[in-house]
Amino acid sequence: MNTTVAIEIPREVLHVTRMTAADLKTELAVHLFEQGKLSFGKARELADMTVWDFQQLLGSRGISMHYDLAEYEEDLETLKILRPL
Repeated sequence: MNTTVAIEIPREVLHVTRMTAADLKTELAVHLFEQGKLSFGKARELADMTVWDFQQLLGSRGISMHYDLAEYEEDLETLKILRPL
């Protein structure tokens, strides 16, 4: 079961930064990914972007992909579930 947590951001912060709530979520996702706090998949979900679009965004900012053995194994398991070999 997925649950969400609401964070209150003063409207003035959005006004001053000239950002939408969606922009702010994207920035949070990018920052947390860059810091190694979120995996690519979770950061992409937070940003509500496609895999391709999130990769493009990271690339445009010079942020390299973090991809370790655990994520590789997780991807393999997901592929097995989606399409048995």
